[in-house]
Amino acid sequence: MTCPHCEGIGRRALLGLLGLGVAGVLAGCDAEPHDAAIAANHVRPRRHPAHASATAAPAPSPGPSPAALPPIPPPVSGPSQIFWQGPPASVGARQVAITIDDGYCAECAEAYAELAQATGIHITFNPNGCYGEIWTPLAKALKPLIEAGQVQIGNHTFNHWWLTELSDSQITAQLEQNEEWIQQTYGITARPWWRPPFGSYDDRTNDLAASIGYTNVLMWNGSYGDSTPLRPRAIMALAREYLRPGVVMLGHANHPEVTHIFPQLAEIVAARGLHPVTLDEMFGTSRSTGRSA
Repeated sequence: MTCPHCEGIGRRALLGLLGLGVAGVLAGCDAEPHDAAIAANHVRPRRHPAHASATAAPAPSPGPSPAALPPIPPPVSGPSQIFWQGPPASVGARQVAITIDDGYCAECAEAYAELAQATGIHITFNPNGCYGEIWTPLAKALKPLIEAGQVQIGNHTFNHWWLTELSDSQITAQLEQNEEWIQQTYGITARPWWRPPFGSYDDRTNDLAASIGYTNVLMWNGSYGDSTPLRPRAIMALAREYLRPGVVMLGHANHPEVTHIFPQLAEIVAARGLHPVTLDEMFGTSRSTGRSA
């Protein structure tokens, strides 16, 4: 489950970031019958449809606010909303939400955790619990950042299966099993945020998720295109295109190429005056209640 070519990359990239002063193929853990049909959904972001919701409460100013983790609240059901991009307030504040999914490359996940530790960048991780042998050891490093509000954890389901092909009970089980793992590992709820694997959802998946407290469907309007191996030059081209105010940026901790260019990505963020924020900060949601503030 590790990627042997990315050993040491994270630490070298972090040295470059600190010098700047700047604060997959996704098949899941078990093979799915749809593996051969998986398109690169994550390589190019879907466009924001007219019916999708992008409104939310104004986001607080970026910056960690150290506080003990609140008690984990019970699920709060409600209507489902789809979020493709930040609200107008995030554009004015030049906010960008960096969201990192999956994580089946151990060294890549570790590099992202070190990036957050060393630079203070605000980031949202959406790991699959089936990769627990990779993500659970990172809890010691990430918990203080979660307590400070710098790092957020979202629910990307336990096995990264194609939910629209599953039964109702299987869909809720995927979310609940991952939620249980997140709570046990990081001491926090992921509610109300969940991202459907492959960006595949329908009214049934969304209603089922909302019934157990996952009312916010996280999509994206920018992508590094790194769900599959991609040359650093191609990742940089997508970063230049999509790293802008109000963007929900999709990345993955699956392949080492992106970790080679952490310093260059940081240069784009700095040059454009962008402020990376968590989902809670961008959309005004609350880890204390597991819903919109």
